[in-house]
Amino acid sequence: MATSTPAGKTAASETKETLRFLLKLALFVFILRSFIFAPFSIPSESMLPRLLIGDYLFVSKWNYGYSRWSLPFGLPLIPGRIFASDPTRGDTVVFRSMEPDDHDVIKRVIGLPGDTIQMRRGQLFLNGKAIPKQRIADFIVPITPNFTEDKCGTQFQDVSADNQPICRYPQFRETLPGGRSYRVLDQEYIAIADDTPVYRVPAGNVFLMGDNRDDSADSRFAPPEGMGYIPMERIEGKAIVNFWSTDGSAEWIKPWTWVSAARWSRIGEGF
Repeated sequence: MATSTPAGKTAASETKETLRFLLKLALFVFILRSFIFAPFSIPSESMLPRLLIGDYLFVSKWNYGYSRWSLPFGLPLIPGRIFASDPTRGDTVVFRSMEPDDHDVIKRVIGLPGDTIQMRRGQLFLNGKAIPKQRIADFIVPITPNFTEDKCGTQFQDVSADNQPICRYPQFRETLPGGRSYRVLDQEYIAIADDTPVYRVPAGNVFLMGDNRDDSADSRFAPPEGMGYIPMERIEGKAIVNFWSTDGSAEWIKPWTWVSAARWSRIGEGF
C-alpha cells in the first residue's frame, strides 16, 4: 500500500533544494566576477571622450593575474599576486584605488615600472620624449540628464544642427611608442595638471591617467587630491567592450523609456 510524504517533510525538502540552488548560483557568480568577467559602470566624465557617464562595460579579469582585489570587496583570500602579467601602455584598466577612499576606478595605463612621466604645457613626455599630440575634430556630446550643462561648462556649450544642446570640447589624438593611439580632451591650461615635475614609476607600480586631462584625479596628483602610483596588485582587469549605454533619461516605471534612453551606437564598442 502506497504512503504519501508528510507535507512538513516535503516543504523542508523544497527549502533545502532552493537553498542549494541559491548557493550554487552565488558560487557561480562569485567565480565569474572574480576570475572571468565583471561589469563596470561609468560614474564620471574623467575618461571622456572614450567613455561617457552611463556607459556599462565588461572587464576581463585574467589579463594581469589575480590578487585579493580581483575578488568582491577585496576579500583577502589570495596572497600577493598570482599568474602576474604587466599591462601594456595604453590599456584601459579597472583598479581599486588606495585607502582611505578605496573604490573601483577606471583609467588608462601611461607609465610602467622604470618609466619617467612628465606633462609640459599640456603635452605628455614619456622617458624624456614628447608623445605626439595631434589636433582632431572637436568632441561633441549631447546635453542629457546624466551629462548636464553644469558638467559641460559655459564656454563649451553649443547647439547642434537640429538645435539640440551639446557640449563641444577640443579633442586630440595621442600616439604612444609602438603605435597605440587614443583620443584625449584638453580644454584649457591648468598649471598643476599641464606642467608637472618628472615622475619615475617605482617597481611594481603603474602610472595612470584619465583621457579627460583637465578633469581627472589620477597619478599626476598625490592623495588625497589624486591617487599617485597604483600597485600592480590593485589592478582588477582590462576593459574590453561596452554592453550597454544610457543617457540617463529612462524611468524604471516607464519601460518604453529604456529603449529611447539607450545609446545604441555605443553598444558593442571595444577597446
